[in-house]
Amino acid sequence: MTAWPAHGSKTMPWKSSGRPPREDREFAEVVVSLPPMIAERWFHPGRETIVALEEAAVAIASLDVTAGTRMSAISGFLLRSEAVSSSKIEHVDANRDDYARAMIGLKASDDARSMVAAADAVQGMIDDAGRTGEIRLEAMLAAHRTLMKDDPMDGPHAGRFRDVQNWIGGSDHSPRAAIHVPPPPELVPDLMEDLMVFCNRRDLPIMAQAAIAHAHFESIHPFTDGNGRIGRALIGAISRRRGLTKNTVTPIASAMVADVGTYFSLLNNYRSGDADPFVLYLARSAVRAADAARESVAALDALPAMWLELARPRKGSADEKIIPWLLERPVFEAHSAAHAAGVAESSVYAALERLTNAGVITPVTQSKRSRAWAAAEVLDEVDRLNNRLAAQGLDPHVA
Repeated sequence: MTAWPAHGSKTMPWKSSGRPPREDREFAEVVVSLPPMIAERWFHPGRETIVALEEAAVAIASLDVTAGTRMSAISGFLLRSEAVSSSKIEHVDANRDDYARAMIGLKASDDARSMVAAADAVQGMIDDAGRTGEIRLEAMLAAHRTLMKDDPMDGPHAGRFRDVQNWIGGSDHSPRAAIHVPPPPELVPDLMEDLMVFCNRRDLPIMAQAAIAHAHFESIHPFTDGNGRIGRALIGAISRRRGLTKNTVTPIASAMVADVGTYFSLLNNYRSGDADPFVLYLARSAVRAADAARESVAALDALPAMWLELARPRKGSADEKIIPWLLERPVFEAHSAAHAAGVAESSVYAALERLTNAGVITPVTQSKRSRAWAAAEVLDEVDRLNNRLAAQGLDPHVA
């Protein structure tokens, strides 16, 4: 069996800029990581991993067809779950109402708007892979631009590879005591071209290809920020390109956020050539995420009947017409609700008040001018999904 290649390394001079602490001023050289070229490398999974990869493929494909007639609503929920969880891994989080406001473009926190941008970035990469049949650098750069363009610090670097040395962990002023120092910026374009060739192969198990592509992307760390979220979007994009999914995204980040320590530990081990444990971890995470997501799909499917029972709307009323629409549009303003109900905006407020009083929807704004509502049960299901996965535990060595 041919081992997966370990990363090389190179010692380079380092000079801190600005006015860093003394320890950083004295830090004079850095050992950078040199990821291997993997375009034509073959991965040999272990026996246990082979089984897990098959189970993951079945679970992901099964989830993709579960949505049925509610495809738009369910795919939207799964996309939000993936984006919210991927953001949480990067310590980007917001409360439900703040996130809801950001979803429809109202005033919200930077974190909430970043979570919405993450969903748009994931969707963009996956849609492009499905439409073109390729993983394209152009689509990745566009997704990064979507994710980071409004970031107050890294916005100027959105949509392009880094031209500076970055590092993970350690000091804020230098790579002193860093966990990982990615390759120098001048190597990034060639490494990414090589990775794109690997991503576009068809002679590897799908989830093994996705796992290795993600781990290798994180090693290259081609952007100044946003690498984790774009790298995890790559998993869904490869699944779509290979035809494993056609309509949805499996919320694998929801499984990862349940045990971030294991996730980062196995990513670090990948750099020493230990690829199989990370592939096994991702395959099992995909199975657990798909199983938990199916429970969420069932819970969402039950909501319209529950809402009708709570509201008891008059037949043919605006209330009755709005209720099934809430799964697809869980956050909305009055004009959207009026359009869904087929009534004038001025007359939809009475229906929205009745649905609010019945506990079907809840206001997410205080302003009288920019009023918005949310079907809280739909948004809260993302947290329930994450809580179910956290309760299971995600030891990669447990089936």
